[in-house]
Order: sequence, then C-alpha cells, then structure tokens
Amino acid sequence: MEDMFITPIQPWDRIGAVGSVGSVKGSASAASASKSLKGQEGVSAFKSIFEEAINNVRETDQNLAKNQYLLATGQIEDPHTVGIAASQAQLSIDLLAALRTKALEAYNEIMRLSS
Repeated sequence: MEDMFITPIQPWDRIGAVGSVGSVKGSASAASASKSLKGQEGVSAFKSIFEEAINNVRETDQNLAKNQYLLATGQIEDPHTVGIAASQAQLSIDLLAALRTKALEAYNEIMRLSS
C-alpha cells in the first residue's frame, strides 16, 4: 500500500524538476528549477502566449487564403483541404478570443479584489 500515493500538483515552473516517476528530484535542483515568474519575466511569458496565438491566427488565415486561391484556380488536387484549413482558421480565432476573454475576466476579478 505504500507504493500507491497521489503525487502533489506541481506548479508550472517546476515541471522540469519532476522525475520520471513523478517525484521531485533533489531539493537543491528543485529549488533552483522552481523560479517564480515575477516582474518582467511574468510580463514576457504573458505577452508570448498572446503573440503566439496572434501568429497562429495569421498563419492559419494565410493558409486558408492560399487554399481558397488554389481551389478557385483549379490547382488543388484534394478540395477537402480547404474545409480543413477553414476549420483550423476558425479554431485559432476561437482560441484567441477565449484567451482574451479569460484575460479580461482575470483582470476584472483582480480589480474587484483590490476595492
């Protein structure tokens, strides 16, 4: 029965310090690996998430436009790729909108806490 236990939830910044069995490696390496996001690091991590989502929207939209052009000019061999590209573009837009909504909800919640 000692073999069976629930491993505690690890913060995101400590994922690299988790061993293959789910246990945290040595305390010195875990302490060095568990660097919290503060100040500029937190801002850059937050910014990179949105930049990646925006770039994903741009890439999928360009891919959709290219596939639509190929379909319109008769240069595409499998027309189902246009539908797939349209779905990917829509999903990337939905993801960006959901990220924006969650960020605004979090901001509003923080503002309510401070007042």
